[in-house]
Amino acid sequence: MKKALFIDRDGTIIVEPPVTEQVDTLEQLEFLPGAIGALSSIAGLDFELVLASNQDGLGGEGYPQERFDIIHNKMLQTLAGEGVSFDEQLIDNHFPADNNPNRKPGIGMFGKYLSGDYSLDECFVIGDRLTDVELAKNLGAKAILYTADAARIEQLKALPYADVCALVTDSWREIAEFLRSAERRATVVRNTNETQIEITIDLDGKGSSSVDTGLNFFNHMLDQIVHHAGVSLAIKAKGDLAVDEHHTMEDVAIVLGTAIKKALGDKRGIGRYGFVLPMDESRAMVLIDFGGRIDFDWDVQFTREYVGDVPTEMFGHFFKALGAAMNCNLHIVAKGENNHHIAEGVFKAFARALRMAVKREPFSYELPSSKGVL
Repeated sequence: MKKALFIDRDGTIIVEPPVTEQVDTLEQLEFLPGAIGALSSIAGLDFELVLASNQDGLGGEGYPQERFDIIHNKMLQTLAGEGVSFDEQLIDNHFPADNNPNRKPGIGMFGKYLSGDYSLDECFVIGDRLTDVELAKNLGAKAILYTADAARIEQLKALPYADVCALVTDSWREIAEFLRSAERRATVVRNTNETQIEITIDLDGKGSSSVDTGLNFFNHMLDQIVHHAGVSLAIKAKGDLAVDEHHTMEDVAIVLGTAIKKALGDKRGIGRYGFVLPMDESRAMVLIDFGGRIDFDWDVQFTREYVGDVPTEMFGHFFKALGAAMNCNLHIVAKGENNHHIAEGVFKAFARALRMAVKREPFSYELPSSKGVL
């Protein structure tokens, strides 16, 4: 499903003159602080960019099309120089008194995006007016209100659809960072005759975490991923533990790996690779590469059949299934004397490797590959 950002123009991208509320000359054309840089970074995300603007009376005697085009094209030219181009421009010229359905917050000119090809609950309207929030409500999208106006913010709180607004800010940098972090969250559900599993992961660690698999030691190991990978992780798993632990641990691995892969998206800007970690008398090395190829190597020797309520033979199987679901190379080596320490060292090293590999440099959209694809 496609996603889009519906971005207002005057008062959001460029300064809106306080009296006329209309940019009439090139001298009046002024970009809002941070708008160009933030839009440049947003252009690297998995959103179509759609300009959506009301221009009262455009094309009429008081607001000639030619005058608008000179200013508008200069704005577009400046943005294009920073890699920003709009996939579509929706501009309505009606006055409020016309009550035309094409005028925002009406959705008359948004028909293309109501066709079912777009996941509207993942789309955002970015604008400086409460009507932009109302537009988001009418579209079934979310809103980002660009304002520092205290009165407007209080008015927003009183609206019955205030919860549509996901962010209120007067910082374009904050908008870009919000959209980036929202992109790195995924929920995956898998139900079979043997297990029922739901996992949500936020690679930037902004959500709550809880782990419940029915296996106490496995829960303890998965908690290491939360604490050492810097992610938030919610795992609910019910399995046929009366049979044995195999299906629960294998299916948790499949769902967790799928969620990580989904949250990574196109992998632009990530670190991509690895970690080594000591754990008391034991040590563990985890090599990871989100290069899009699958390879697994496991060199870990346990001397006990169980650690807690988990069979030690299942740890290798868990990481093999996890690596395959993540679509990565995963090589794990560990040794030591205490089996608990060996297992915990592996999970901690994996978590730290994951932390390094998924870390994304701010405003970097380079793929960490000379091939240009992962």
